[in-house]
Amino acid sequence: MEKYRAIPAGYMTVGELAKKMGTTVRALQYYDRENLLKPSALSEGGRRLYTDKDMINLHQILSLKSLGFSLEDIRGRLISLDTPEDVANALTGQAADIEKQIRVLSETLEDIGALRQEVLQMQTVDFKRYAAIITNLRMKNEQYHLIKYLDDKMLEHCSSAIGRESAAEIIEAYKRLSRQAAEYRASGVRPDSEKGIKFAEEFWSMIEKFTGGDESLLPNLIEVESLAEAKQAKGGGDSDSQNRAAANLFIGSSLDAYFKMRGIDPFGINSEKGEKK
Repeated sequence: MEKYRAIPAGYMTVGELAKKMGTTVRALQYYDRENLLKPSALSEGGRRLYTDKDMINLHQILSLKSLGFSLEDIRGRLISLDTPEDVANALTGQAADIEKQIRVLSETLEDIGALRQEVLQMQTVDFKRYAAIITNLRMKNEQYHLIKYLDDKMLEHCSSAIGRESAAEIIEAYKRLSRQAAEYRASGVRPDSEKGIKFAEEFWSMIEKFTGGDESLLPNLIEVESLAEAKQAKGGGDSDSQNRAAANLFIGSSLDAYFKMRGIDPFGINSEKGEKK
């Protein structure tokens, strides 16, 4: 590294670089110690001297740091700037990282807005329920709004007995089966047909996995599903609402046929007397 008695043209001091880039001298000193951004030269008195190329390298560092990357991550992402292609590649990488961060921030903003609406509707402070809503928002569960209707036992089951991985699998299975149910109804598949019975068996297996075989959870699950259907009916005639309504009709009818064929009464209701067993 060259040393200069005076600051030559084309060089700037650490203070000047810090001021131009909106950072601090201490930060630049730290980057030097960490071998992340070394000065191009030193003055005879030991002052760090930087060039315009150093300033572009610093821009890379600060951009990546603002996106939450650690120093080790930044060190691995820094691109040499020896050719126009190098500079273009560095800028392309920064743009891609920023676009990803924008998507993340946009999703976070949507989640915050959704949680705010649910908090206002609940009209109570219930951090356990808030946490469950946030978890389901992050898993992209479109039914997150139904969590406010879960009773304490069901909420405890969802929070502790069902792991995040299992919950994600159940959510994906529910989405897939709901789409299949809407398609079956649209194509005229009978709920009591072989396809309908096979569908109901898979759907019921998903429910049992969700409840862990605890039938005492079913009444609240039925209540929540009824509230969901009522909300969908009230939501109007958009295509999504119509598809969900069609799916729910097929699901209900196929389950009835499945239970009748199996001779089981999973909800503890005597169908002849209309009373709980």
